[in-house]
Amino acid sequence: MAKVIVTCAVTGSVHTPSMSPFLPVTPEQIATAAIEAAVAGASVVHLHARNPENGQPTQDPAVYQKFLPAIIEASDVVINITTGGSPILPLGERLKPALVFQPEIASLNMGSMNFGMYEMLGRFKDFRHEWERPYLENSDDLVFRNTFRDIAHILKSCSETGTRFEIECYDIGHLYTAAHFVDRGLIMPPLFIQSVFGTRGGIGVHFEDIAMMRRTADRLFGRDYHWSVLGTGRAQIPVATMAAAIGGNVRVGLEDSLWDAPGKLATSNAAQVRRIRTILEALSLEVATPDETRQLLKLKGRGAIRIAV
Repeated sequence: MAKVIVTCAVTGSVHTPSMSPFLPVTPEQIATAAIEAAVAGASVVHLHARNPENGQPTQDPAVYQKFLPAIIEASDVVINITTGGSPILPLGERLKPALVFQPEIASLNMGSMNFGMYEMLGRFKDFRHEWERPYLENSDDLVFRNTFRDIAHILKSCSETGTRFEIECYDIGHLYTAAHFVDRGLIMPPLFIQSVFGTRGGIGVHFEDIAMMRRTADRLFGRDYHWSVLGTGRAQIPVATMAAAIGGNVRVGLEDSLWDAPGKLATSNAAQVRRIRTILEALSLEVATPDETRQLLKLKGRGAIRIAV
């Protein structure tokens, strides 16, 4: 069996700062979280940025510049920059960091979708910043936009710089969209398919959902892809464990879940990496190093990233 790629998504754009004191917000916190995750065994760090004053998601390259050099200087972990950014941001803004820094990997959602975050208001009541509550409340009328034209634009723009993709598939139809872009010659193998389970608006977290995603991807892509999974919230570790047991790679991190156990907040991204690494090793699986990940995914190498350290 191939070694398992462990991705850590350290902050994301779904959770808000008032939900957890451990959610990285400032550039220093994001850099520290990414470095600690790498030390714990993460092969890849998936990165978003936040306004350091209030924690609001931002795709300002100037904010990324404040933490990317520190990560690269301290670690050889693979850098993955989001093009999703936040579901409320326009495409041009979401794409800027990937174009400026030309990372080894950029994430790319395979379609427009309803993106509901409002149910978190049932658990979290008190918010420190004015933007947090309406950000969640208004998501019952929120569509994350990635049309076929948008996806083609991102693929063409980033591929020109040698960036490859974490192809995020929130439902079965997204796999078919990925296959469509393979047929058009805009995605080249090996693909890195990230199946996302548990987002309101996407596929669920039942084992049959996971198995169906795997069967469909196998049928569409054969041996030309590497499959990874993430589960949201309390499903994070169970979904990762099920997927790893049937040959998948895994993603953890505070972007996807704030929790370490029922009712217990995870104190760091590294804690989640250590937990899933323990499970992988109990399954007699080995975690891929960053360089092994580069080889598996045919990445251009960290030296090709445009970041001044």
